[in-house]
Amino acid sequence: MMIVSHKPYALLLKSSDLQKAADELAVPLASIQAIHTVESHGRGFLRDGRPVILFERHIMYRQLKAKGSDVTTLALRYPNIVNLQRGGYMGGAAEHQRLNIAKTLDAGCAIASTSWGSFQIMGWHWQQLGYASAQGFSDAMYQSEAHQLDAFVRFVKTDAALYRALKSQSWAEFARGYNGAAYKENQYDVKLEQAYQRYEKRRVLINPISLNA
Repeated sequence: MMIVSHKPYALLLKSSDLQKAADELAVPLASIQAIHTVESHGRGFLRDGRPVILFERHIMYRQLKAKGSDVTTLALRYPNIVNLQRGGYMGGAAEHQRLNIAKTLDAGCAIASTSWGSFQIMGWHWQQLGYASAQGFSDAMYQSEAHQLDAFVRFVKTDAALYRALKSQSWAEFARGYNGAAYKENQYDVKLEQAYQRYEKRRVLINPISLNA
């Protein structure tokens, strides 16, 4: 685990970071603000300075199986860490406890089996996102919410369909690509659309467009 020396406020996302991401992706700022609000509930770190994470035991099962590990035995011994079924979530700091146990089995697989930070990027994407290793990806997620946002930008750029959906504000298609086929269960598309409209309306109110312009 990387030790964070930043003061808490240095970890937080700034408006300039959101604007930079919007410019890099060539999308409205309101789109990035909406995704940040819906996906992170406004935070990428716990109070103790560690990133918000969610450990996925069913992904750990797949990762270990792909490496040839005896997943049947491991699943019996660690059912909340290695399992065919999703679940076992404990939330908050307790997710780091689950991750740390998983790391004793295989650190790389554990990091890959975890969603990280404000934008909940799965660790198993580390290579396609251009990080040197799974650990390198994890270290970046500890740095700041700006680094977490950078991972999101990288992720969108690697998925042409997702990128098109974001640029066209096709929220159902974006939610399907980003949150999976079960996105409707949590109404991600509806939440994204509503958040986008709120931020866009706020922008218009702050910067009214002259009818004579």
